[in-house]
Amino acid sequence: MILDTYDHRLIAALEQGLPSVPRPYREIGERVGLKETQVIERLKALREAGVISRFGIVVRHHSLGYHANAMVVWDVPDEEAAALGELLSALPHVTLCYRRRRAAPHWPYNLFCMIHGHDRDTVEAQIETLTRECGLAAFSRAVLFSHRRFKQCGARYTHSTPEKAAPNRDAQRPDRGQQGNVA
Repeated sequence: MILDTYDHRLIAALEQGLPSVPRPYREIGERVGLKETQVIERLKALREAGVISRFGIVVRHHSLGYHANAMVVWDVPDEEAAALGELLSALPHVTLCYRRRRAAPHWPYNLFCMIHGHDRDTVEAQIETLTRECGLAAFSRAVLFSHRRFKQCGARYTHSTPEKAAPNRDAQRPDRGQQGNVA
């Protein structure tokens, strides 16, 4: 897909995140010189062409009052990981769930989920509940509470000139720690 000036403007505008307004695509369109319907159509085309590989949100949990954040990791049989991940991801207090390869011998875990809560006691209780409800009690686990926050941002693209602009491939790779609104 050959990107034109409007595509580059649209991608640059999306790097800042969607505005928190009732019609965010209309507002983005006003910034870049497109109608709301054109923004939506171009986003669909950019997504279908693989220029934008995913579209999501970055939630600033701490700003919303969620001060206890825990990554829970389990060492589950590989053949059970998908089904267990489905169970975990269906729970309302699980905000992220995914599978990764183990890094033996020091890191035996292959199933990960993130829980954000208002306080540590609540998160610990939720972990015990989901462990019991999802049948995970028999598996080795670790609970890693966050002690520090880092800036979260969406994907970033290089914008030297419209002719030479190319997506930042590292920003598209989930294993690089990026979560964002455009990747």
